[in-house]
Amino acid sequence: MRVNALKRAVVAFALAMPGAAIATVVAAPAAHADGCYTWQRNLYQGRSGDDVRQLQIRVAGWAGYRDIVENDGRFGPKTAAAVRRFQSAYGLRVDGVAGPQTYAKLYELQDDDCTPRHFSFGEMDDGCGRNGWTGGPLSAAQTRQNALRTMWKLEALRRGLGDDPLHVSSGFRSRACNSQVGGVSDSQHLYGNAADVYSRGKSLCQVARDARNRGFSGIYGPGYPDHDDHVHVDSRRENDSDRTPNTTSWSAPDCGIGAGND
Repeated sequence: MRVNALKRAVVAFALAMPGAAIATVVAAPAAHADGCYTWQRNLYQGRSGDDVRQLQIRVAGWAGYRDIVENDGRFGPKTAAAVRRFQSAYGLRVDGVAGPQTYAKLYELQDDDCTPRHFSFGEMDDGCGRNGWTGGPLSAAQTRQNALRTMWKLEALRRGLGDDPLHVSSGFRSRACNSQVGGVSDSQHLYGNAADVYSRGKSLCQVARDARNRGFSGIYGPGYPDHDDHVHVDSRRENDSDRTPNTTSWSAPDCGIGAGND
């Protein structure tokens, strides 16, 4: 975990202290030392801005069954519901307001490059040789940003599976890489929106079923052609840069997912 000692101390103290003490600690200069991003105010329904957008990236995996959290910078009911699920999952006060305790947990979870602590840009990089973020339809910066949001969803999926390690076998693919591995021409892997994952502690069906609650609009697993050794998850509903319909597509027949069995 790439976190400095100062952040460790602030997080530990903030999580241990009750309400008023937390507010005092977080207001102190030392609390504004996160290596990735630091929130400067409480966020709740009706607020908007880049700080809301940053929050939405990190709670995107707590969208709930068949839903998504739009990364639009507007704190609406979906964002509030995702925050409540995040708070519940980590034993925090459940109020739908992003404040000191919620931020402290996020600081604990994120590394200095903004990735969640159990995933890295390296494992989401071009699986045909780690060739960076170029070679796809989008700019390298946008592809990397999409991969970051995907990783935060995977972090939520991992938590939902009891914190069993979740492994990524394929993340972003350049066009050349996608062709090399036989991917479909409009694959979400091209955009950084997708990951192929598996767990050694949980069955693929457990992974696929829990993924339905993590903001993934594309899920393919056991029983779908060529998906018996991994689960593919993607965010096609949030991809405005391709021709994929704004819809949800799930198919893991061996797990009872798809064909009206969701």
